[in-house]
Amino acid sequence: MACDLHAGQIQGFFDIPLDHLNGSAIFAPYLSTLRLPDMIFAAPDVGGVASARSFAKHFEVEMVVCDKHRKRANEIASMQVIGDVEGKDVILVDDLVDTAGTLCKAAQIIKEKGATSVRAIVTHGVLSGNAYENIENSVLEELVITDTITMKQHSSKIRVLTVADLFAKAIHAVTGNTSISSLFI
Repeated sequence: MACDLHAGQIQGFFDIPLDHLNGSAIFAPYLSTLRLPDMIFAAPDVGGVASARSFAKHFEVEMVVCDKHRKRANEIASMQVIGDVEGKDVILVDDLVDTAGTLCKAAQIIKEKGATSVRAIVTHGVLSGNAYENIENSVLEELVITDTITMKQHSSKIRVLTVADLFAKAIHAVTGNTSISSLFI
């Protein structure tokens, strides 16, 4: 079993059965508890569009996309928001956060475009380099990650949700020869 592989095609490299679980099962219930009045989802880059669209469809809200151009690895040359975020509570969706450069830049631009609040949900918190500092100094209200990777230090802006129940339910379903489809939004 795996959770939010960086590219779905990775499943094809396994020569044993693989169940690819989705972090949405962890994040959707949490987001529902926030009761954000004008929620909208955003992809911090083109690669996150499918995930952001899935959440937007589930919550029956709109989505926007941040289009970024890089000069070189880990250095953003420019970024713009495609869509309207004014007065919205924006949720950035991604599968992993490394240095948090893209995420923080996207949050800053979204806030400058008039968003009321900006949060991010990310399955895998790699959090390398200046990630903790970048997040603390960003306009993000919070970064919600899972415990697929252990955090190296505490941050007041990072909330960690556990994947234990998701994996337990999946294992129970598989060993009981039942479907895991109920674990997806």
